[in-house]
Amino acid sequence: MTGDSEPLFLQLKQAQRSVLERLGDGLAYDGHQGRRVVEGQQMMQAASDIFLGYTQDDSSGRQFYVRTLKNHRLGGISDISEVRALSDYVRLCGRTLARAHARSGETAAIAGYMGKSEVLDDAIASFAMSYAAQTAIDHAALVRAKTNQDGKPKLVAVS
Repeated sequence: MTGDSEPLFLQLKQAQRSVLERLGDGLAYDGHQGRRVVEGQQMMQAASDIFLGYTQDDSSGRQFYVRTLKNHRLGGISDISEVRALSDYVRLCGRTLARAHARSGETAAIAGYMGKSEVLDDAIASFAMSYAAQTAIDHAALVRAKTNQDGKPKLVAVS
């Protein structure tokens, strides 16, 4: 329990190989994948989670990272769905990501790569729209897989 009598939960997540490895042989990381994730998060975050760490299940060889599971009390999407609130939220997310990425490398090199045109902006927006469309397709497939033909949820045994 925390000092505020709130429960403390640690989240254990399996660390798999980076999707960037598919882009080229030089991007492979041969070390512990949990360590890769932890070091990346420590580099990107202004203040890191004190419980952030990594471990491995020796019997299966699976690699994990550990972090504090937090409820940031941001509320649901419905709470930020008003146009102004959503716009402010998106702007805040963009600033946060920009700051994190600026901490991860040489800011002048990143700025030079981005240039002054809107080519990178357009590419990111195009990727985001494609990602959103794929997410909708994946969610529909999940719903179909979890419902019977009559539209009622399937009963699934959990062991």
